[in-house]
Amino acid sequence: MAWQASELEQFPAPTWDEIAPQASAPIRSALERVLEKQEGARLTEEERYGLANCNGADLFALLVAADTLRRDLVGNIVSYVVNRNINFTNICFVGCKFCAFSRGPREADSYFHSLEDMGRKAKEAWEVGATEVCIQGGLPHGLPPFYYRDILRAVKNAVPAMHIHAFSPMEIVYGVELTGMTLGDYLTMLRDNGLDTLPGTAAEILDDEVRHVLSRNKLSSAQWQEVIRTAHACGIPSTSTLMYGHRETPDHWVRQLSLFRQIQTETGGFTEFVPLGFVHQNTLLFQQGLARTGPTLAEHLKIHALARILLAGSIHNIQVSWVKLNRKLSQLCLQAGANDYGGTLMEENISREAGATAGEYTSPEDFQALILEIGRIPAERNTKYSRMKIKLPQVEGRASSPVQAHVGAGALTCPAGRSSADAGGHNSSGAVIERAQIAEFA
Repeated sequence: MAWQASELEQFPAPTWDEIAPQASAPIRSALERVLEKQEGARLTEEERYGLANCNGADLFALLVAADTLRRDLVGNIVSYVVNRNINFTNICFVGCKFCAFSRGPREADSYFHSLEDMGRKAKEAWEVGATEVCIQGGLPHGLPPFYYRDILRAVKNAVPAMHIHAFSPMEIVYGVELTGMTLGDYLTMLRDNGLDTLPGTAAEILDDEVRHVLSRNKLSSAQWQEVIRTAHACGIPSTSTLMYGHRETPDHWVRQLSLFRQIQTETGGFTEFVPLGFVHQNTLLFQQGLARTGPTLAEHLKIHALARILLAGSIHNIQVSWVKLNRKLSQLCLQAGANDYGGTLMEENISREAGATAGEYTSPEDFQALILEIGRIPAERNTKYSRMKIKLPQVEGRASSPVQAHVGAGALTCPAGRSSADAGGHNSSGAVIERAQIAEFA
């Protein structure tokens, strides 16, 4: 039975003990085992596919179990990073059918930022509190062979302490082609010139049959995996991503999440998993009848919850892509197992061009308000999740605090296995948490 959207929006209310008796025996058994062991590897292949394809009361149980597991594993903090998104060019020859951002070199609204522009944008971001720049762009013909290296140098020369999160695996493959270097040598060169972390984008669905429809010119699944594994081996961590809501099925989700677990076991290099909802409105993929009209509410919630369950014990951080979601939906996904809001971005273009309406920028204050509204604790983090600073409004006294009303008595629950004395010091992924005002609410 498919549940109505209004019913799904109520899922945060029940506890696991209340919802578990309503689930089917196989789904309840699978979820209880993961909750008990806090380890997604305990699931059989049949159980993983069963969870991915569940609906009705079983889907409700999945969502509640994922949020319960999230609280046990990473606590009630919702983190975000202050960053600026810089798409240095929209000129691209690849021709991805799910992208409405790319332009030809002769189109009136095509652009290409200079290295001076890149340094200036990074400096502007630093001056307003950003600790990261996220740099990606189209793939133009005739790019100077070492241009990606030169971008890194320009940013680091302008702001030496800025964290650079840059270049998708597709851009890395292009850079290797342009320079003739080996993949390992090329990534090492980028690392030595300032590349700190790599976006795990360009993954979409790591199934070449699906990828052939999405973009015939995109790197293959095997190439994506090679870039990511090599980057991790070079000491460059990355995110992991999956694009959902187009022509894939939940079975593709299971296979991709299982692949990410396998890579994480081998390398330990993933910082987070980011589900990316397909924004269909302005894309050829949709206009040519090759995709559905983006994700349903059930799909948005299910992929975040499924990721929390299947990746338990492997990848700790599940991020919502706020730019592809509206305000309410991003909060619902945070209540379906996610624990991170991503970045402020400041200058988001790709999703907006495809038809997303969430905007180009979310301020730290907006993030804090959204997080407090759902009874969670906002924290500003660095890119690698190794340091977080609790962000709560200043209050005069605990008893009359409006924040206390938002956060509630259980908001500072410790991850399982940690004492309350440690709650202000670390989270389960090892992040140092600056205590700031946390003592007021402990």
